[in-house]
Amino acid sequence: MAATDDTKTGVTSDEKGYLADFDSWNEEVARELARREGIDELTDEMMDVIRFLRSYYQNYNSFPMLSSVCKNVKQPKECVNEEFIDPLKAWKIAGLPYPGDEVLAYLRRD
Repeated sequence: MAATDDTKTGVTSDEKGYLADFDSWNEEVARELARREGIDELTDEMMDVIRFLRSYYQNYNSFPMLSSVCKNVKQPKECVNEEFIDPLKAWKIAGLPYPGDEVLAYLRRD
């Protein structure tokens, strides 16, 4: 069940904090989701990563290999970890749905 977490912004997320409606994402929504994840500012480099994640997900309905993210946005090899610390934060800020336990294990390197 989705609930509006912030009446000021109108950003609606599910009970795990993932954006409830993929199509409602925009850069303002990304900033709100980032704030919820403890990130005060999204740099241009961060936005490049986020846009790539969204584009890849739209095309393939899956999470890309982390090394391909950095290569495709022309950033250093570990850019996702360097920019976001936790790749799951980038996933959430990109407005992507709950990825499932298998992807979570991969992202957390379990």
